[in-house]
Amino acid sequence: MSRTGRRWTMRRVRALIRHSGPTSLLFRRRLALMGGAILVGLAALVFAWAADESSEAFEQLTHRLPLLPLLLTPLGFAGIAWITRRYAPFAGGSGIPQVIAATRLPEQIGGRLVDLRTALLKVALTLAGLLVGASVGREGPTVQISAAILARVHSVLQVPLRASVMVAGGAAGVAAAFNTPLAGISFAIEELASAYEQRMTLLVITAVIISGMVSLGLAGDYVYFGAVAAHLPLGSAMVVALFAGVLGGLSGGLFARLALAAATSRNRLTDFSRAHPIRFAACCGAVVALIGVLTGLTWGTSYAPARHLITGGQEPLWFAPAKFISTLATSISGIPGGIFAPSLATGAGFGNLLRWMFPEQQGSAVVLLGMVAYFTGVVRAPLTAVIIISETTGSRGFMLPLLGAALVADGAAQRICKERLYHGLSRNFLDRAKAAQPG
Repeated sequence: MSRTGRRWTMRRVRALIRHSGPTSLLFRRRLALMGGAILVGLAALVFAWAADESSEAFEQLTHRLPLLPLLLTPLGFAGIAWITRRYAPFAGGSGIPQVIAATRLPEQIGGRLVDLRTALLKVALTLAGLLVGASVGREGPTVQISAAILARVHSVLQVPLRASVMVAGGAAGVAAAFNTPLAGISFAIEELASAYEQRMTLLVITAVIISGMVSLGLAGDYVYFGAVAAHLPLGSAMVVALFAGVLGGLSGGLFARLALAAATSRNRLTDFSRAHPIRFAACCGAVVALIGVLTGLTWGTSYAPARHLITGGQEPLWFAPAKFISTLATSISGIPGGIFAPSLATGAGFGNLLRWMFPEQQGSAVVLLGMVAYFTGVVRAPLTAVIIISETTGSRGFMLPLLGAALVADGAAQRICKERLYHGLSRNFLDRAKAAQPG
């Protein structure tokens, strides 16, 4: 009996080693997820530092030579657009549509959209955009580079690439970029996963936790925009949230509609942009440069004026429309760069307009309601909008009014733009990736 039991035990051990040992698929899959998530956290931190340095370098340049962007920015846009089209055709725009498209394609085709070389070029070109004053953010590119890192690690370890892996990578990128783990999870559910499956849960949460721990351990615990003690009486909150939801949702929906029209419609402007993409990018750069020189507030992410408004400061009322136009011009130019942070800044500007309408209410609270409403109108992800703004401002006690404004904004935005922005833009990348497939 003992010999039989021993033989059975050894068989179980060998079976367990085959199933879960260092050479097993299960072990390699877990190693790929954990190792990739660590690399995602490190990449997000390095990218954030480089983006801040690029923005600071441009600000110093404009301080010494205020009119230089009138020449530098259009030429920079043209050069970046040329490099993108020549060497990284799947690197243009935010990066989030590419990841969405990749999750809907077979591995051999979708892998083109989250190729590590393409993602690295996208990071470099986004930094170049910040160096010439483009109204771009690093969050969308972080999503693409994060998905690319996880995809490459899986490839090195010979683990089949699944859509859930790219979703997890994108979620980890959002979490690490803003230090917002809950927003990363909600973003995966609302945006990246067209049909959220139960088996994705562990992948997403694990990737978010590991990348978040890396970011937290190296950069410390910080609040992106600074902690804000936002508060409104219930009656006032309902009124302001309703106004913010309608106005912000319509404005954000307009941005999404114009951006989608530039990518998918046929008219004189889009025909010109397709026939002369470099020249069109230069024209977009000229618009960005002119607005930036006249205002001094719309360069890059506009983090400083947005934070100033969120913490109760004052900015000109024209900041919102100026940032709106600057971000739209950058978005349709075809150069790499995200719209997350610029949209948050634009939303803060719309909140500033609302504050003029409700001068007796707490300024920070009104600005946050305008911010969540506009951001929801653009991306059509109300849960993500609420969580990301509450986490980036430390205003978790203000989530109910934020949610109310976001839900109203989502409904208002649908009246202007039926299709969600990122999903609409992903169709272009779907078609281009399929067309690039040999045979």
